[in-house]
Amino acid sequence: MIGVALKGLAGRKLRAILTSLAIVLGVAMVSGTFVLTDTIQKAFDNVFTTSYRSTSVVIAGKEIVKNAANGNATVPEALLPKVRALPDVAAAAGGFLFADVKLVDRRGKPIEGKGGAPTLGFGVDPNQPRFNPLALTQGSWARGPHQIVIDAGTAARRGYRVGDTIAAKGAGAVERYRIAGLVKISGVSIGGATLAAFDVPTAQAVLDKRGQLDGISVAGKPGVSDTELVAEIAPLLPPTVEAKTADAAARSASKDTSQGIKIFRIILLTFGGIALFVGAFVIFNTISITVAQRAREFATLRTLGASRQQVLRSVLLESLAIGALASLIGLFGGLGLAKGLSALLTAVGIDLPKASTVFALRTVVVAMVTGTLITLLAGLFPAVRATRVPPIAAVREGAVLPPSRHPRLRPVLAVVVVALGLAFLADGIFVATSAKGVLIPLGIGTLLLFVGVAMVSSHIVRPLAAFVGAPARRFGGMAGRLASENSVRNPGRTATTAAALMIGLALVTFVATLGRGLLRSDEDALNRQAQADYLLTPSSSSDTGLFPTGAADAVSSAAGVANVSAVRSDRAHALGGDVDVAGVDGNTIGALYHFDWKQGTDGLLPFLGGNGAVVNKAYAKSHHLKVGSSFTLKTSAGLKAPFTVKGIYDPPQIDQLFYGLVISQFAFDATFPSPKNEYAFVDTRGDTTPRQTSALSRALTAFPDTKVQTKAAWVKERAGGINTILDTFYVLLALSVLVSLFGMVNTLVLSVFERTRELGMLRAVGMTRIQMRRMVRHESVITALIGAAIGLPLGVFLAALVTRGLSDQGVGFHLPVLTLAIFAAVAIAAGVAAAVLPARRASRLNVLEALQYE
Repeated sequence: MIGVALKGLAGRKLRAILTSLAIVLGVAMVSGTFVLTDTIQKAFDNVFTTSYRSTSVVIAGKEIVKNAANGNATVPEALLPKVRALPDVAAAAGGFLFADVKLVDRRGKPIEGKGGAPTLGFGVDPNQPRFNPLALTQGSWARGPHQIVIDAGTAARRGYRVGDTIAAKGAGAVERYRIAGLVKISGVSIGGATLAAFDVPTAQAVLDKRGQLDGISVAGKPGVSDTELVAEIAPLLPPTVEAKTADAAARSASKDTSQGIKIFRIILLTFGGIALFVGAFVIFNTISITVAQRAREFATLRTLGASRQQVLRSVLLESLAIGALASLIGLFGGLGLAKGLSALLTAVGIDLPKASTVFALRTVVVAMVTGTLITLLAGLFPAVRATRVPPIAAVREGAVLPPSRHPRLRPVLAVVVVALGLAFLADGIFVATSAKGVLIPLGIGTLLLFVGVAMVSSHIVRPLAAFVGAPARRFGGMAGRLASENSVRNPGRTATTAAALMIGLALVTFVATLGRGLLRSDEDALNRQAQADYLLTPSSSSDTGLFPTGAADAVSSAAGVANVSAVRSDRAHALGGDVDVAGVDGNTIGALYHFDWKQGTDGLLPFLGGNGAVVNKAYAKSHHLKVGSSFTLKTSAGLKAPFTVKGIYDPPQIDQLFYGLVISQFAFDATFPSPKNEYAFVDTRGDTTPRQTSALSRALTAFPDTKVQTKAAWVKERAGGINTILDTFYVLLALSVLVSLFGMVNTLVLSVFERTRELGMLRAVGMTRIQMRRMVRHESVITALIGAAIGLPLGVFLAALVTRGLSDQGVGFHLPVLTLAIFAAVAIAAGVAAAVLPARRASRLNVLEALQYE
């Protein structure tokens, strides 16, 4: 039977190829995701390993507050000579690594890293080259307060050479420096990042960190282990500083980047999984059709003595062979897809560090097992049906598979599956609290809902076909009428074919509808909070999301400005966790930002003083705070300050401008190191003319990392980030729609095989080639519209369900009518595209040969 199965598969090459395409695409997405993310991880690991290649121990400030604006605590420069004096230390050097210094071009514009890549800033000791991660390609190291070195890539792109002057901006105003040399990071690519380096004293001045260092690199004497050196250094360290071996420091840095890469991997694998899920429907439908077409063949095998188990193994072996071959092709196709995704990221400006391609064993195992197993499971039910063909069917004309033994149970089972899906969705939306607890039930519930709807869809094919096929019957002539009849000849097959497209359209509809609700709700929340005519925010070149306090001061003196209220921002540790803290000017903020008070009024803001705080209602509830409660803030530098709750406010749940705690600017500047602004609200008495905008822009000439926008433009840009996410999801979901398109092509091609004699008869009685092509096209479009008629409402239902669960977060339901119409048009286009090959083959059938076909 093995030989029979493989010979039969070889004799149906076209069908096997069409069947395997769905799995090839899905597995390629999975394989490509692992290859791409593993390669990116290796590139970053190389950067960190190279940076510490000549270092034994790294001394750095502790992470007291996660994601603090000023990073970790700094290291006192006075510690450096003490470390150098230790008996087992061969050498030590202080340095800086930062991302908040910007190069400025000849036009006064920030030099952006490609694709939002950061500007890597370094403060290096040119007298200690062993600790320097950079390598000169031209010139010399920067020495003194007026010199800088930049990366060779930026110099080439922007036309700078050694000896030229370039501007740079740190904590203060823009300063000009002479380019002493061009550099790169030894042995690795920095991707699209730009790079600037100073000597250590200049870096301290640029960053306003005099007397401080980001870290100290230490090399031990021969024979001294890194762990022994850490133990020797430890007694010298203040409470906010720690020492790690170079290996531990590299692993720690790598761990931080791996978290972001892990999220990226999960997102891509999710969409790869969706493609494979859709592919399972395609495989199931294709194998079901081929099994039905081979009923007489199976009956002949039974007549010749084959048992039911042998027939079952024969069909499963074909599924296994198709799945393994498709998975193998998809596995290596993933290599090409990974390179294509990398090239696409580079083309759109996201130029990541480079490394040799990583093709891990895990990638091979996951891709091969996933693709093969899904194909095998999809072929199981058709294989079972093949065993039910009686031997007597071998001598019957037009032998068909026997009907299911329990057809009445199918609707009941479908209802049970749909009910389970809704139960999981309800659990994820209304019961679960953690992110994992929400996402897993949502994923399982959505899959079950799709399966249940697909199971019951065969019972609604006829009414749907009558509705969506009306234009074909009315305007398509005889070809349209025949196509409408053909679409309901086998409702189960049509339903399964439409189900693949239904899933893709349901998901894009869900994303579009939920996204529209998020967008409108976000715009409403932002308009409700900001009461200013203009807002100052960080420019796109700001890696920290903050800008210097001097920018707001500069704008306050511009013509036409009536009032400016700057908002500082950072994070601190309080009440057992980290919290966002905003510093406001109590005399001006009440007029330019709307506080929805639960306890207190705008009148208390000018009297916050040095220890008063206003707290978010949610934060107050979770930490059992009330007016009069006291707590202590601890900053990233280890400073502590006591505060008392003076009022409680309740901001919108979606896109809050202030999270957690609000204190006075006076207290903020006294508590937090190097304070910076996140926003500045500007009142111009309603004047938002181009002339006023130009006046504000001119006031910011010395602050290229800050931009000014009207409130309307700011709201549009900030909320518009949701559209960027939606566009990304559409692109990723397009793969599942493409898989469903192959499924439609597959079904139509197999249908043409199955109806060869019928098509020959139609040609014999006068149907032209053009009419034949039209009939197949109409049938394809009707099938696609059935998928759309199920998928679009299902996607809207899912979005409405999730929106209901998010209503307490301020998310409302908004139906994107135009977008849904576009999706319906896409379904029609998919139907037309899917029919091209089958229609061409049908129209080219030889009439006499077709009439003789069995």
